[in-house]
Parts: sequence; C-alpha cells; structure tokens
Amino acid sequence: MDFQLPDPVIPDHVPADLVRPFPYMFGTTTAADPFNEWAPAVHQGPPIFYAPHAYPGATPAWIVRRVEDLRQVYMDTDTFSSKDFSPYSKMIGDTWTNLPVEIDPPHHGKYRAFINPLFTPSAMAKLEGRIRSYAIEYIEGFRESGSCEFMADFAFEFPIKVFLELMDFPLSNTAQFLEWETGLLHEMDMAKMAQATRNVVGFLREQITERRRNPRDDIISYALGVEIEGRKLTEDELVGFAFNLFIGGLDTVSTNMGLQFLHLARNPEHQTYLKENPQHIQHAIDEMMRAYAAVTTFRTCTRETELGGVRMMPGDKVAMSTTLAGRDPEAFPDPGAVRFDRNPRHVSFGFGPHMCVGMHLARREMRIAIEEFVQRIPQFGVAPGHRIEYHLGMIQPVTLPLVW
Repeated sequence: MDFQLPDPVIPDHVPADLVRPFPYMFGTTTAADPFNEWAPAVHQGPPIFYAPHAYPGATPAWIVRRVEDLRQVYMDTDTFSSKDFSPYSKMIGDTWTNLPVEIDPPHHGKYRAFINPLFTPSAMAKLEGRIRSYAIEYIEGFRESGSCEFMADFAFEFPIKVFLELMDFPLSNTAQFLEWETGLLHEMDMAKMAQATRNVVGFLREQITERRRNPRDDIISYALGVEIEGRKLTEDELVGFAFNLFIGGLDTVSTNMGLQFLHLARNPEHQTYLKENPQHIQHAIDEMMRAYAAVTTFRTCTRETELGGVRMMPGDKVAMSTTLAGRDPEAFPDPGAVRFDRNPRHVSFGFGPHMCVGMHLARREMRIAIEEFVQRIPQFGVAPGHRIEYHLGMIQPVTLPLVW
C-alpha cells in the first residue's frame, strides 16, 4: 500500500475501549479471507465499536455489526441520514447528490416514485432474452478454451453490456468504464478517486446534454421528461441520478458474481446441485448474497443518540457493513455454512426505504449467469496454485482464473 494512513482522530465522546481496528479498509487489497477469517473475529468483539480508518479516505466511523442494530439504523432516517454518505460530489467541489440513495424521507419517496417503474420485475422481465443472449455470447466465447479469467472475461463486461443498453451508451465505452469504476470503488488515494469522479461526471453531463438535443428510448431521456411536484429535474438531480445508476449498475453485480462463482468453483457439489436443480438457483443466490455480502454504505448521525448502549454525536459516520450483517451468528445460525435451503432474510440489498432500486435487474443478471454457466461449462475450479486476492471496500476478487 503506497498510501499513508492519516493519524486517527478520536472524538472525546468515544470510549477508548471501543476504538478498534477495522480490517475492511476501503481501497486496499488482501489475500486473507474477509468472510471466513475476518467476520467471525469481528463478531467476537463489541456489537458497536469505533474504527479509526473505516470511511473512504481512511477516516473514522462507527461499525455496527449485528443485523438487529443495522435494521434499526436503516429505519431511523431522521437520526441516521443518508445525505452525503459517499464522498464523490464534495470531493470535486460539486453540489449534486447521489439520487435517490442520498436523499432522506420524506423527499426520498418522490424520487423513488419516478425511478421504481424503470426497475419493476415486469419491466426487467422484458430484458430476459437480451440478458441471456449476452451471457451466452460471453460463455461461448471461452467455453472451448477450457479456462477464463472470470472477472475480466465475464463478471465485469456482462453486466456493463446490459447497463450500456439501458442507458443507450456506446458499447465501446466498456473498457473506459472499467477503469473509472476501479478509481471510484477500489482506490484509497483521494486524488485518484476525485479524478475518476470528474471523468464519470463529465461523461454523464455530455450524455445529458446530448439527450436534451436528441431524446431516445433510454433512461436519461426518460428522466428528462419526468416532473416532480410540477417541475422538471434540475441539472444536479439528473447528474446525481445518472451517477448513482453508474455505480449501482456496474460494480455491485460484477462483485456479487465474482464471489458467487468463487464459491461454486470451490464447491463442485453445489455446481452439480444447481445444474440438476435450476429452479433453486434464486434461493442459492440469496444464500450466497448473505454469506458473501460485499457492500458497505454509510450514514451520518444528525443528533445525539444512543444505539446499543453507545452514545453517538452529530456528524459521526456509521458504517453499514452487509458483510458483517450476513455473518451475524445471532441472525443466522452457523453463519459460515452455505446452505441453499436456508432462504435467509439478508440485508445485502439494504433494508427499509433505501432498499436497492435495481435489485430485480441484479437478481435476473446473476440468475441467468449461473443458469447458462453451469449448463454450458463442465465442472470448473479455481486454477491450480492461484491464491485469491480481494479488493476491499466493495469486497471483490481481484482476479478469478477458472479452469475446466
């Protein structure tokens, strides 16, 4: 790591015995197992503790490890605000906000009302054939070679292609998007994060301007035609909406696919089970999303409050680690065991008013990927001798070479 960690700044209201290191440090990588090694160790500590380097940019945040407490934070939007939970807009001196995820109720509802119709199960069902054809195209491209680097050859490009179609962006943008995405989500150096943010925002502003001149049948054109309380969306609202789709539509699906296929590669009996029982693939995905939850979002405390016996003050950041939630032994007995019949009530898509708006698309992409892969590819495993390394922040295999 060539980034120097800042000296920790611990506020006076934080008890010294609650200051603890947090291994999931945004922008770093590890060859340790973040799920089976780190999560059980964190769950042996206090339910809520204060980590000096948890927020992007290596600044402090409270860590809430139990599902029960996380759900309380998700639902109490007055005390725990989503506003500015990501650093991107402020980092480059802009005034837009990730929309709708960084908008608190009651205003949040009016934005969700225009976004929800875009991502309903029935709207996503219309994409089934196209999504499947993309999956088949990629799988058939490497099937006969007997190997692939799953992240580069499938996990990144497959969902990006679906996203590019929804947004009507040029397919030639795939490699550029991947580079920007890495800067946004896997970089600790704030200068590099800021540059990636400028690049993405600049591109999105160009696309918004172009759609104003020449509307199309795509999501940005739809947003340009929407009215909220009798007015059109502002430029800031359009940028925040498009930026949120950029992050949510690309990396989260790739990340989950990487972790799910790593599990399948290490557990050939689960490959066989899903090949013979494709009707259970969706249950399997839910269980793997619990066991290998990858996303941490943040809230900001708006007023003095107490959570789980811990006093929090205005301005305190609170980390919403779905990774820890998915391995909470109080919510999921024997959390390290992956059981496809568990049918867990996980929080990997969030909880409450901020439940992920794109979850139906994500589920469909993940299901189709597994359906087509296990039917078309013989039993596969991780390439012999390869040691898995993970990006942290958004937990994701750096590379995943598969062989069959």
